Amino acid sequence: MSLMLEPSPEELKQQKVYAEMGLTDEEFAMVEKILGRLPNYTEIGLFSVMWSEHCSYKNSKPVLKKFPTSGERVLQGPGEGAGIVDIGDEQAVVFKIESHNHPSAIEPYQGAATGVGGIIRDVFSMGARPIALLNSLRFGELETARVKYLFKEVVAGIAGYGNCIGIPTVGGEIQFESSYEGNPLVNAMCVGLIDHKDIKKGQAHGVGNTVMYVGAKTGRDGIHGATFASEELTEQSEEKRPAVQVGDPFMEKLLLEACLELVQSDALVGIQDMGAAGLTSSSAEMASKAGSGIEMNLDLVPQRERGMTAYEMMLSESQERMLIVVKKGREQEIVDLFSKYELEAVAIGTVTDDKMLRLLHNGEVVADVPADALAEEAPVYHKPSKEPEYFREFQAMENQIPSVEDYRETLINLLKQPTIASKEWVYDQYDYMVRTSTVVAPGSDAAVVRIRGTEKGLAMTTDCNSRYMYLDPETGGKIAVAEAARNIVCSGGEPLAITDNLNFGNPEKPEIFWQIEKAADGISEACRTLNTPVIGGNVSLYNETNGTAIYPTPVIGMVGLVQDIKHTTTQHFKAAGDLVYLLGESKDEFGGSELQKLTYGKIFGKAPELHLETEEKHQSQVLGAIRAGLVASAHDVAEGGLAVAAAESLFGTAELGAKIKVTGNEVSALFGESQSRFLLSVKKENQEAFEALTDAVLIGEVTDVPELRLSSENGLLLSEQTAILKEAWKGAIPCLLK
Repeated sequence: MSLMLEPSPEELKQQKVYAEMGLTDEEFAMVEKILGRLPNYTEIGLFSVMWSEHCSYKNSKPVLKKFPTSGERVLQGPGEGAGIVDIGDEQAVVFKIESHNHPSAIEPYQGAATGVGGIIRDVFSMGARPIALLNSLRFGELETARVKYLFKEVVAGIAGYGNCIGIPTVGGEIQFESSYEGNPLVNAMCVGLIDHKDIKKGQAHGVGNTVMYVGAKTGRDGIHGATFASEELTEQSEEKRPAVQVGDPFMEKLLLEACLELVQSDALVGIQDMGAAGLTSSSAEMASKAGSGIEMNLDLVPQRERGMTAYEMMLSESQERMLIVVKKGREQEIVDLFSKYELEAVAIGTVTDDKMLRLLHNGEVVADVPADALAEEAPVYHKPSKEPEYFREFQAMENQIPSVEDYRETLINLLKQPTIASKEWVYDQYDYMVRTSTVVAPGSDAAVVRIRGTEKGLAMTTDCNSRYMYLDPETGGKIAVAEAARNIVCSGGEPLAITDNLNFGNPEKPEIFWQIEKAADGISEACRTLNTPVIGGNVSLYNETNGTAIYPTPVIGMVGLVQDIKHTTTQHFKAAGDLVYLLGESKDEFGGSELQKLTYGKIFGKAPELHLETEEKHQSQVLGAIRAGLVASAHDVAEGGLAVAAAESLFGTAELGAKIKVTGNEVSALFGESQSRFLLSVKKENQEAFEALTDAVLIGEVTDVPELRLSSENGLLLSEQTAILKEAWKGAIPCLLK
């Protein structure tokens, strides 16, 4: 039982209790002014979570305004549980990405699992059926026991939740850098399908309508989770363990099916997931978006623990819960529907016309605050921004080409780098074939999932090279979007839109805020050029440990449309005799590259250049050739350069090899990380038609001798059996984890 005596409004102010909840003196004064009186303990709790960065975006709103958010296919942009894009035939794709970084640093299994559970609810709260999950993960170098523990537990948590609920985890990306040592990143993405007629929004319309609570009971887990996500990790963060929620995927499976049946009922007015800030955010946001108010009696909230206070109930982030608004008089239908799934549906309040969020508990009014003040009128800060010293130093550097003594040894060492190496150890734990719609499983450029009952498919990916972001956030931001689009195109898809997860350090530091601004500029410009609007996302700031920030990591989640599943393409070479082409120019660019890190143990200099016009031209050439049926395999040239891309193209099932000849500087040609490049293979009989459609250059052919031979004008540079290269690539992560 909670026997804690809550401080009086006067004590709250005098003892600055609000500061422990994350509010500043100025913000407390604003609350006092809004209410025209001193707030009580519950009310200040409501404001502290709703005005946290995690819920209000108060530090990032000025930056988020830069993103292009509309387009002819966009049916729902930012502002709801998830964004929605039209894919024709009265169908749409629904998707969103969210972070669960801080909880995962403290309790990695449940932190990752509940991150997956939360993002699934965001998608089905729109009325969509979730069809796929992806993720984007960052850890420290795989050298310490703690990093290995975090890595294993996060992957287990993602697998545990996704596999139990029966939604395939089909793709993702993982990078390992020392900057994530104390602060791992766990970003989860969910993709769903919906018919246009079923789209629902989280809005509380209709005065007198009933507010109902559905799903699991409320406990004391996750209280202040939103505030916890809006501060830096320190030695004391371990004490925040109660802020991590516990997930129940079996309960969520029932909730998902019940909600998808619910959206077919005309009794439903609005529906929203109880995510960050639980009952507070769902009720305040639903009222505010509809221009109405909500009155709730907290005595009626299903509770898992005895003696919970209004404060605890409103701030709990217990999982597997939704808030819905139903037409007055139709409550029993909803109760009956949910009882079929053994779930509670309880009327706890009504929609009012006074725009207030009013809470009753034990017969008293315990909170009475304007819904808009909580949801829409949080303060917005224009933080000071300052170009970091390191950036100026890096920009002044020449492009330095690392010296390579032994090409073979270098290639093998690159294939063993955890960021390049096979992630099979990870995705083997995910059930990526459940629901049997997966056409391209993890391990190629993008995953592809069939849209049942049609010829179409959805390609999906997550991307972000955090090193480029650190060296040059604006260029890095462009590259993140371009690489995501490249992966979609290589799979035969047309990029549709993105959802982003902006993971950065503390925005109160001007150099960090500069990184955020510049990254947003780059992302915005790339989205405009490549016609992929931002339809939603998440901001995760304060990713610092004891004052040291992570690399800026704005992860891009992208979905593309495969018009005909026959166009689906993978990265692996298909048959001996096929011709190998390179589209795009290889320059002397090594800033942030795998070879630079391998050679010098650190990264420096300029990020690779990206010309968006070239990028767009190359992508449309590749997609055109794929749709014309002229491409046997397609792979983007990314980390590790052409040599790594060629090796990866051989790691399919067939026992194949390749002979490739490069021109220009050998180190740059093999290991440079210039942008806008594609490695393609084409059947001989399609040579003429393919060359007419693209600017690609013939550099070699696929052979039936299972070895990779790379040469230049100076003769053979390296020759190694495919099996030996594959073993180095496949065994690296399991070996590091032993």
